[in-house]
Parts: sequence; C-alpha cells; structure tokens
Amino acid sequence: MGSQNEEVKLLSFVCSPVCRRVEWALRLKGVDYQYIEEDIFNKSNLLLELNPVHKKVPVLVHGNKPIAESLVILEYIDETWKHQYPLLPQDPYERALTRFWIKFADEKVMYGGYVAMISIGDEQEKKVNEVREGMEKLEELIKGKRFFGGDKVGFLDIALGWITYVLPVWEEVGCMKILEPQKCPAISAWVNNILTHPLFKDCLPPKDELLAYNHRRRKQFNPALYH
Repeated sequence: MGSQNEEVKLLSFVCSPVCRRVEWALRLKGVDYQYIEEDIFNKSNLLLELNPVHKKVPVLVHGNKPIAESLVILEYIDETWKHQYPLLPQDPYERALTRFWIKFADEKVMYGGYVAMISIGDEQEKKVNEVREGMEKLEELIKGKRFFGGDKVGFLDIALGWITYVLPVWEEVGCMKILEPQKCPAISAWVNNILTHPLFKDCLPPKDELLAYNHRRRKQFNPALYH
C-alpha cells in the first residue's frame, strides 16, 4: 500500500489513556510519527478542524486524512500496516470477542473507575464494587496467559493498557482500592508484564502530571474536598 509511507501525525494529550493506546500501537508497528501535544482546556484550531464532530484527542493524520476515536484509529493502524506486527486476531470469532471485551472494559472498568475517582461516599463505594466485578471478569479472561493476546501483546493489551498506570493514580486520587492482587493475581502479573515491556515502559506519562490532572478533575466535582 503506497500510502503507508505518507507522513503520520498524532494529536494527543499526555494524560489521556485513550491517546496512549495509539502511541503504543504505532510503536509496536514501528511506524514513525510526529507527536503533537494538545491543550484540552484550550483546544487548537488544528484539532477543531481535524475533528469537528467530537473535538477530542486522539486524532491520527495519515497523509492528509484525519481519523478520530482511539479504537477506530487502532483498527486503521492495524489494517494499514497489516504485515508489521498484526494486533487483531486473524480468526473472525476471536476478533469479535476482542471487540466485545474492549467495549465491556471501556464501559464497565474505565468509565466506572473514572466515576469512582471523582465520587465520594456511598456513590463511590457502589462504583468501586461494580468496577471490581468487571475486573474479576477480565481476570478470568487472562488467567493462564502472559498477555491478553497470549504470549505476545495484542489489540486487547493495548486497549486495556491504561489499567497498568492510570488506575493506580485514580486509586490514589480517589482514596480507594479497585485492583486487589489477591482476587486478581493474573491481572496483577499482567500489569507488571506490560510495565516492563521495552516498548511501553519508555512511553508512559509522568506520574506527577497524571496526579495533577486527575486531582483537577476530582476537584471540579468536589470543590469542598480541596478547601
């Protein structure tokens, strides 16, 4: 595919877990790209022009073609550079399962974890329990495997990679505990496998920036906690 060699740019935000997915996929594929950091509190004209529908990062620009939404971008990357480290399984059923579990994890674990982080009291406790239930389902999925993709990192590992470095920050900011190693030993081992993977460990956002950003989010919903 001739277009493979066209310039690749990524509009991103350092604290966004969904943006990190795209960076990881590009790195695994060995695709050179230009990183453009966005201020999501003061969005650039470039971002608004490239993603006029959602006005959000990430946006991948390949040649002159912009693609938005992290999971859509991941599939585009996988199809465009299909011979360089395939991410999605080849089997249609396995691909369908992968998409199912990503949707489950995004709705139940990622969104739920974020809501728990910005919540307090009974509402937080309820959300924490819901997210733990979701985590236990993922525990069953990865049991006996090094990665969700088996012996090597796959699409699901990239999509769920935020658990390894964002979830601990959410737990700290929200004064809560979601991932319990005794209940989820396989997930806990996977976290370590991802964080020590050479392509990922050098592509993690600074923890102090993650803490500051998420405290800012929590403060928006609970200003009294920060007086």
